[in-house]
Amino acid sequence: MPRNRIIAAVAAASVLVLTACGTADTPTATAPSGALLPVKLQLQWFYQAQFAGYIAAVDQGFYRAQGLDVTLLEGGVDIVPQTVLAQGKADYAVAWVPKALASREQGAGITDVGQIFARSGTYQVAWKTSGISTAADLKGKKVGNWGFGNEFELFAGMTKAGLNPGKDVTLVQQQFDMQALLKKEIDAAQAMSYNEYAQLLEAKNPATGKLYTADDFSIIDWKTQGSSMLQDAVWANTAKLGDPAYQQQTVKFLTATIQGWAFCRDNAEKCRDLVVAKGSKLGKSHQLWQMNEVNKLIWPAAGGIGVVDGAAWQQTVEISQTTRNQTGDTVLKKAPEGLAYTNDYINQAIDRAKAAGVDVNGAGFQPATVTLTEGGA
Repeated sequence: MPRNRIIAAVAAASVLVLTACGTADTPTATAPSGALLPVKLQLQWFYQAQFAGYIAAVDQGFYRAQGLDVTLLEGGVDIVPQTVLAQGKADYAVAWVPKALASREQGAGITDVGQIFARSGTYQVAWKTSGISTAADLKGKKVGNWGFGNEFELFAGMTKAGLNPGKDVTLVQQQFDMQALLKKEIDAAQAMSYNEYAQLLEAKNPATGKLYTADDFSIIDWKTQGSSMLQDAVWANTAKLGDPAYQQQTVKFLTATIQGWAFCRDNAEKCRDLVVAKGSKLGKSHQLWQMNEVNKLIWPAAGGIGVVDGAAWQQTVEISQTTRNQTGDTVLKKAPEGLAYTNDYINQAIDRAKAAGVDVNGAGFQPATVTLTEGGA
């Protein structure tokens, strides 16, 4: 799951401001005629199926066909993708929208040019026997959350349900796994549909000797509670978008990226294998589950993959401005200024992909049924 730290983004603000002038005037690199143009994409976490479309676009030669030699930069605990981008150490970055907007407010010159995940994958999960099935049911409970900017959908959901997140629940700092819930140290745990939730279904019930099933748990899905926020997007350097060469490069990059994600929609097992071969620490059944769940966040894409939906964007911004966490902080102090997002380049890329015969909407997408094994092996 995406866990780049919002604290690190804020701490890097002074660096972003200092580097802004340097990146603004740096011309886009051009390759000799016939040569591939080197491009770096900063991912926001370690290699996993969350990034399968980019991995596939490299492996299948989609980027090369656009004249680009794309290098994927693996993320990690202390890597903030939007900071890497703003400092000129990458050409594009994958980051959650609210975290990237927080960095923009601190001076990072970045623009969302491709909203790949159209839907949020964040859950709050509880034992079915707990009676927790809505945000209102969290009152008086021990509620786990990761923090670091990942908590605002949860806090917005509780606030909407009439709860004061700082008083009506006991907040517990949760590790990036589900052990606290499995050990019943907390009543509800934060999870991504494509990662931590699967960890529950890969765990063995000591009472039966068999794996837990979905019937053992209840899920609060923030998409149905009206407090979901936009997540994985492709971010570009705002100042460099004034350069026609970078504009063309961006369209080419997005065209190949669309092809990569369409390939993974239609070849989930192949993309699972590509991710595993890339060195993921997660097993094959876990990665296939993740590939299937990630596809659900992208497809179907009525307006075309990567197009920013205005209503979803506005909801993300409003939650970012109005929802307070336990310390009273909001993600944003004011509405984003300047070119926070644009659909110009993704629409051009969609037209190119369609002309090449790529299904950019996935209207017929049907998720698979994935059988998990113990430990996700």
